[in-house]
Amino acid sequence: MHVAVLGAGYAGISLTRKLEKTLPPEDQITLVDERSTHLVQHLIHRVVSHPSLAEDLQLPIEDLLDRAEFRQAEVTGFDPDTATIDLADGTLSAEYLAVTLGAETAFYEMSGVRTHATPLKRIEDAEQIRDDFADIQEHGGSVVVGGAGLSGIQIAGELASMAEHESDVEVHLVERLDTVAPNFPERFQRAVDEELRNRGVTVHTGRTVEAADDDTISFADGGDLAYDQFIWTGGIAGQDVAGGDRPQVRADLRLGDRAFVAGDTARVVDADGQPAPASAQTAVRQADVAAKNIGKLLAHERSGAGFEPRLDRYRYTELGWLVSVGDGAVAQVGGQIVRGRAAKALKTTVGAGYLTSIGAVQNASEYVWEKVGVAEAD
Repeated sequence: MHVAVLGAGYAGISLTRKLEKTLPPEDQITLVDERSTHLVQHLIHRVVSHPSLAEDLQLPIEDLLDRAEFRQAEVTGFDPDTATIDLADGTLSAEYLAVTLGAETAFYEMSGVRTHATPLKRIEDAEQIRDDFADIQEHGGSVVVGGAGLSGIQIAGELASMAEHESDVEVHLVERLDTVAPNFPERFQRAVDEELRNRGVTVHTGRTVEAADDDTISFADGGDLAYDQFIWTGGIAGQDVAGGDRPQVRADLRLGDRAFVAGDTARVVDADGQPAPASAQTAVRQADVAAKNIGKLLAHERSGAGFEPRLDRYRYTELGWLVSVGDGAVAQVGGQIVRGRAAKALKTTVGAGYLTSIGAVQNASEYVWEKVGVAEAD
């Protein structure tokens, strides 16, 4: 039996490692990704202020695998009912397919935004943001971050901390909804908003970006905002290989007769009928459910039994939320809001914990050392 996993992000790596542990040794597992490294995406904003972290956050995929085969190739198409995959350099077929290709930055066809704004999805994006901001630090100017989800909050906070003692540098965070961190608990929203403002970020909520040109952002209400640097983190869209769509799937994560999804690839409605948020913790937990269901169906086919087994269902469980805001952080654990040193320590622990969970122990150690060194220097 053969299982192919498409995409080596949080969901893809977690799912592949789960399959390695649970499928019989004779089963073949292939992980496909166009890049040779796995990116620890939720820490990418730190590369803007601490570029030496870039190496620790890009992990060779082959080093993270036990017995699965890694194939570096671009996925150009797939059939969820037959588990056949089209690659830029050939084809691949399997008994079952796991689609964990993630998502791209959504620009919503707003005139000029894709052209003038820098997203934050790759190390190269973080490096570009750092280079552009260095010029603003030297000459003064205004940075606008579009989208006040966790990524937007983190990059706005990072830049504000870098310019903390530079009065001629402004950092603006723009959100079309009425609060920062929309769809998160209200107490968390209030704490994050306060942390941003305390660190010098000018927050604009209830402002919908309509267009952008070389130096001005236009809003739907008729206003505008001048900028020298524009960063866009305002949402996610499906990959081109999926037609730019994020299909909606049920709690069993089944995409077709022979395919499952996990992570940002799809919009998942969980076992309680609630939409699951796009986050690293969501992707990892969905990967566990998808791996179990693939294992059940493979075992069923080997047995030759009649009816398919009952599949596991994903249920979203809020474990808490954590976001860094420059040199600070805000966490919600249960009903309690944590800030200051305790939240910073928790953020570092979570980052190192993920690295350790996927086998990157050395990278985890180096990450903690870098973060501890930064904290002591402060």
